[in-house]
Amino acid sequence: MSLAVIEKLLNWIRPEIRALNAYHVANAGGLTKLDAMENPYTLEALTGHWPEVLAGAEINRYPDPTAAQLRSKLSQVMEVPEGAETVLGNGSDELIQMLAMVVSGKGRCILSFDPGFVMYRMIAEFVGLQYVGVPLDADFNLDMAATRAAIEKHQPAIIFIAYPNNPTANLFADADIEEILNIAPGLVVVDEAYHPFAQSSFMSRLARYPQLLVMRTVSKMGLAGLRLGMLAGHPALIQEVDKVRLPYNINVLTQHAAVAALKHVEALDEQAAVIRVEREAMMQALALMEGVEAFPSRANFILFRLLQHSAAEVFASIREAGILIKNMNAQTGALSNCLRVTIGMPDENAAFLVALKKALKSD
Repeated sequence: MSLAVIEKLLNWIRPEIRALNAYHVANAGGLTKLDAMENPYTLEALTGHWPEVLAGAEINRYPDPTAAQLRSKLSQVMEVPEGAETVLGNGSDELIQMLAMVVSGKGRCILSFDPGFVMYRMIAEFVGLQYVGVPLDADFNLDMAATRAAIEKHQPAIIFIAYPNNPTANLFADADIEEILNIAPGLVVVDEAYHPFAQSSFMSRLARYPQLLVMRTVSKMGLAGLRLGMLAGHPALIQEVDKVRLPYNINVLTQHAAVAALKHVEALDEQAAVIRVEREAMMQALALMEGVEAFPSRANFILFRLLQHSAAEVFASIREAGILIKNMNAQTGALSNCLRVTIGMPDENAAFLVALKKALKSD
């Protein structure tokens, strides 16, 4: 087929889609993976038992379309209050997309905060919504004056609040979020992906704020491979979101595996506790390094800025040592010269610190 024919076909693709760059996932082959905010531990209680766990999964049949047993277990584990309803997604990303779809329309927008989770902006663009990003202040907190002005001007259909924020790892002040809930014209989604490490939640406030939706995921609990997210809120709102959910979006293997894994939630909680301890040790180690500014974290990762070295060069040096972290690739702005490291197992964290120290000593 000629290039001219291909180009003619590509003209049918929306210009804003052609202008986008696809979400990039770095190749971690052969490297210690500290770039994607994963829990590094396996669930030992189920090691070797997965064939038994999945034996009852009828893969020749479609899965339960509502994933009723799994939703019930998630509601119990994540303490969804009585009277709230839930809908599940193939990870939080699908839930964000479902939310964007149900509010999309001419002149409507999604509002969030920058720097923040990139998928809020990308999915807004996918469905043809305007994205409004309100800059955080110099300490990565909410700039409430700018937030009030942006809400008044743009009247967003949805406000997404990552709690803790990604990539900055901090928790925004509860009072600020509650003010947003009180002045928002539309939905407010509090994205609690890192709840196991933050141990602070808006879930109990669902009844108080009918416009509030709380989003969770099992990914950071140590089940990232299952791709499973949950949205909780008022039944009338969840019912509308559920209308755009694709049939059978949670496959039968995920449903069986997640129910089995969540029966061992105490073990997953213990892993999160270990990661929180390692996070504090990592923070202390970074604080002692000259030329490194580490920002406070309530997640399972730490954002840090290099004050005397090039982030690109330090990133490359650490990668050469066999460790993959995240280069924020910002030359200017709030994330300028910043890197992000996920908290791994103790030996992985120690190896990262050795590699970082070595990189900082090189000229």
